[in-house]
Amino acid sequence: MKAGEVLPPLEVPVTRTLIVAGAIASRDYQDVHHDAELAREKGSPDIFMNILTTNGLVGRYITDHFGPTAVLRRVAIRLGAPNYPGDTMVLMGEVTEVEFGDDGDTAQVRVIGKNGIGSHVTGTVTVTVPAVPAAPAPAAPAAPAVSEEGSPS
Repeated sequence: MKAGEVLPPLEVPVTRTLIVAGAIASRDYQDVHHDAELAREKGSPDIFMNILTTNGLVGRYITDHFGPTAVLRRVAIRLGAPNYPGDTMVLMGEVTEVEFGDDGDTAQVRVIGKNGIGSHVTGTVTVTVPAVPAAPAPAAPAAPAVSEEGSPS
């Protein structure tokens, strides 16, 4: 990892199922996340994704790139244009800073997620990739077993 490293984009299809499942999983029962008619009554053209689902998708984006041992230390995001069903959000990121340490390397990553109407999410993520312990030196090969007659078996 190095400053200036650009993460490959991740396209996330924004489906009704993703929006509703994310709201339920995060216990966000606001009607604007599952009831299109009530969302329209409140001025929205349709249901839209909640911030906790977006937060989870940003976390997934970072750990998909840095690997299963990556630890999210801080996620600071801000929402912009809503994610509506039928759109696609494209997450993009760039490493802006790296600190190298004995216990692992920590990076600051600037993240942006855009959809068809603008920037849905912007922010920064601090992620640590733990150091990989040094592999033990290979053991010396075992001596061949010797039979009672004194020859190798």
